[in-house]
Amino acid sequence: MGSAHAATPQAAICTSDQPGLADKLSEDINAALDGSTATTAISLHDRTTNTTCTLDADRTFDSASTVKVTVLGTLLWDAQKDGRALTQEEKDRATAMITKSDNDATTALWKQLGADKINGFLQAAGMTDTVLDGEGHWGLTQITANDEEKLLNLVTHANPVLSEDSRGYILKLTSEVIPSQRWGTPAGAPGDAQVHVKNGWLERATNGWRVHSLGAFTGGDHDYTITVLSQDNATMDDGIANIEGVARAVHRDLNAPASSAR
Repeated sequence: MGSAHAATPQAAICTSDQPGLADKLSEDINAALDGSTATTAISLHDRTTNTTCTLDADRTFDSASTVKVTVLGTLLWDAQKDGRALTQEEKDRATAMITKSDNDATTALWKQLGADKINGFLQAAGMTDTVLDGEGHWGLTQITANDEEKLLNLVTHANPVLSEDSRGYILKLTSEVIPSQRWGTPAGAPGDAQVHVKNGWLERATNGWRVHSLGAFTGGDHDYTITVLSQDNATMDDGIANIEGVARAVHRDLNAPASSAR
């Protein structure tokens, strides 16, 4: 039903140190996308089992509000270099930008930082396929699933780019996103996981709705990140359902007993 026109004909490719898990994930992710007419890109990494899955992960998409994590990363990285804490105004804007996806706060921080600093952070983070919009529209930043996974990896694990305090601040804010914006990759997450999420959504005249979700899942025995980017969704709800189908499959497979993977 529409699958003949599906824009994501590729299959998810997974690898894992856990026997059977890669094949199970590939099968279940592909089944979740069966019949979807959206163009979908996926990149995920589970450190516990050294599992990765990718699907069209180098395809570029308009970022919409997912770029707000990059803005916050740049703000903290720049403050680190200056050896200073964030001002109260910066904290207020960062909180609004991440927890409520406030666009005015984002624009203020984007203008404060400027393209040079944002590009500097992207270079430091190894996000070499992420390209800022030439006219300065932050929501039209070109992103890839692989680059967003690099960012989530920086946020969740020690590295020379973001300090422990900076990483903790990003994790804190992304765990406090308002309920109405906690859709997407958190769908089906285990109850004992600490959920961190930032989503993006944007409708344009071409390629329909862009609907994206970045998720990190920590605490307990959980240590994994999921990026799903999509466009050509007829509605925002279609995009959310598409992402949540993938997310439920991933959470189920990563958290199943090892003996059940086959």
